[in-house]
Amino acid sequence: MKKLTLLFALISTSLFAQKIDVDKQIALAGQQYQLMLAAQPDTSTTVHSAKQDGMYRNMPPKWWCSGFFPGGLWFLYEKTKDPKWEAAARLWTAAVKKEQFNTGTHDLGFMMYDSFGNGLRLTKDPEYKKVLIQSAKSLATRFDPKIGLIKSWNGFKGGYQYPVIIDNMMNLELLFWASRETGDPRFKEIAIIHADNTMKNHFRPDYSSYHVICYDVDGKVLAKKQHQGYQDESTWTRGHAWAMYGYVEMYRNTKDKKYLDFAQKISDFYLNHPNMPADKIPYWDFYAPNIPTEERDASAGAIAASALLELSTYSGEKGKRYKADAVKMLESLSSPAYRAALGENNHFLIKHCVGAKSLNSEIDVPLIYADYYYLEGLLRYQKMAKK
Repeated sequence: MKKLTLLFALISTSLFAQKIDVDKQIALAGQQYQLMLAAQPDTSTTVHSAKQDGMYRNMPPKWWCSGFFPGGLWFLYEKTKDPKWEAAARLWTAAVKKEQFNTGTHDLGFMMYDSFGNGLRLTKDPEYKKVLIQSAKSLATRFDPKIGLIKSWNGFKGGYQYPVIIDNMMNLELLFWASRETGDPRFKEIAIIHADNTMKNHFRPDYSSYHVICYDVDGKVLAKKQHQGYQDESTWTRGHAWAMYGYVEMYRNTKDKKYLDFAQKISDFYLNHPNMPADKIPYWDFYAPNIPTEERDASAGAIAASALLELSTYSGEKGKRYKADAVKMLESLSSPAYRAALGENNHFLIKHCVGAKSLNSEIDVPLIYADYYYLEGLLRYQKMAKK
């Protein structure tokens, strides 16, 4: 009996041992990003994606993804402490600096906190703090207290004037940070009001999510829509991953258990969905019409993996399942099925992402935010394994 108990203990230990060679994956990422930097010397455009013909699809710094490449470089610096990565991260972070004054977008959290925020965390550069405070001020201008939400886009098809998208949950972290740094409670209050109204209107009774909610000037819901998903009543998997990540952040910043409970419920919907593949990398929409031949969205898997790792640390016994599924996602993303070999994939790390199949845009291509959340997930996983 003792031998059986010992054998079971050894098996259990091996099951929870580190399954992913993070050092190896980060080293490969460094090699790929060295090639990326050589191929992309012009910081006047931001690294974003690649076209089907293999050409880069670069975008201007005002593009919502402009913070992800510098953010990924900061992750490489965090892991390696190699000054070459700090130099590259500073160069590409500086390229986004002017966007601190951009009041025409809700995406300043993505753009500024992933770049300047990671830079501040790792270097304590006081100039980065100034930029982030101004960025939060710019983001706050898009909040209408009468409606109780941060306006996402400046308009939406059908003539709607106040659309709010689920992605906007990812920009609230910047506001919480600004409240802590400035002592101004207004930023935090905006984030909480926005999250509460999103919770109220963006989800169905089964905890699936809509992409776009359109409001009138009094905050009344006019329409519930999809834009990058398959249909209005389907669930766009990257959007749902944004929600999972966003409500985990809400709990971290407030310690209000309603956000933890909600993050768990929407994560349970995601993980338990009958159309979730065995490797835990979802199709681009859970209700896409041609499953199982529909494209996967590895970016959704990367976002969800990083979110679930953090959620697992707050969730007690239930957290074991969240961690196990997150690790499965990272294992899949680290496999040849989704992880590019050196020199492939235009030097992006992750293959097989979908931007918006419903718009015939960015189908089965690399996307820079998949790389960002994959790297973040690897670092989170390694830190958890060391505890």
